[in-house]
Amino acid sequence: QVQLVESGGGLVQSGGSLRLSCAASGSIGSINAMGWHRQAPGKQRELVAVTISGGRTNYADSVKGRFTISRDNAKNTVSLQMNSLKSEDTAVYYCNAVIRRRGNVRPDDYWGQGTQVTVSS
Repeated sequence: QVQLVESGGGLVQSGGSLRLSCAASGSIGSINAMGWHRQAPGKQRELVAVTISGGRTNYADSVKGRFTISRDNAKNTVSLQMNSLKSEDTAVYYCNAVIRRRGNVRPDDYWGQGTQVTVSS
């Protein structure tokens, strides 16, 4: 069993900052990638940022220069530092990880329960 637990969402004013964290736990063999997606009301879930084994990162154009993703491989955690937040960043943010469980050959996709981020204008 593998679990992803998120923390750090909340309400913030436009221009403010928030930091999201996600911890993976359970029978983890290896983690190929960890990242964040978000889903706003009435919209499809979209990729926000992802970090891949080897240190590569990828960001949605809408958050480049404002958000920073970081990963602690020793602790199996990923964080998203969100600065200069805008009202359009309001969404439920989901942690996502591609994890190979111990004893398995292929990795699977795992999701956290989601954490609400609300940016007031």
